[in-house]
Amino acid sequence: MQITPYLNFDGQCAEAFELYAKLFDGKITFMMTFGESPMAGDMPVEAHGAIMHASIDLPGGQQLQGSDAPGGRYNKPAGFAVAVSLEDADKGRHIFKELVKGGVETMAMQETFWADGFGMLTDRFGVPWMINAGAKPMA
Repeated sequence: MQITPYLNFDGQCAEAFELYAKLFDGKITFMMTFGESPMAGDMPVEAHGAIMHASIDLPGGQQLQGSDAPGGRYNKPAGFAVAVSLEDADKGRHIFKELVKGGVETMAMQETFWADGFGMLTDRFGVPWMINAGAKPMA
């Protein structure tokens, strides 16, 4: 079994996935607009440039998927965060710094009793993140 986060965007899916692929050492393996899809004829012309589906393959056999919400049906994310755990604390701090640009810092990246770095933010695309880096051994 694999559980894959599926993120919805308000027209910024392509931009967000380019950033996520870069930051998480992933590769965009699929990206199709509504206008490129077989259902293009059923979609309003103004929706044709929106992303119908996108996938990023990430290290360790993981995946991140998403799309733009069609037809004004976007809802701001609530009640969850995408949690990222990294061994490398410096890489975690870098990812946090890049994701928070234009977003909102909820908890500054800082040392905790369980990690060299932990921070929470909502990125400029509206996606909430928790970055956990450099886990400390629990005695």
